[in-house]
Amino acid sequence: MSPEEKELLNKAVSLAEDNNKMLHAMKRSQRVSNIMNFLYWAVIIGSAVGAYYFIEPYFDEAKKMYESVSAGFKAWNP
Repeated sequence: MSPEEKELLNKAVSLAEDNNKMLHAMKRSQRVSNIMNFLYWAVIIGSAVGAYYFIEPYFDEAKKMYESVSAGFKAWNP
């Protein structure tokens, strides 16, 4: 193997190692991004469910009041 070929081979190996490092970093970044995206949606959906859980008694009370008013109007206007 000539010295020129050896130098080219060393450059190719060096570039391949750099590319490998960059690809691993990109893969790790994508994995972290996927995890953060999942957590983002879990927090949004969880907070919506939690808010409904705490607001549900008020909805039930409003529904009872509406039914009471509706029954009153039906009794008043036969």
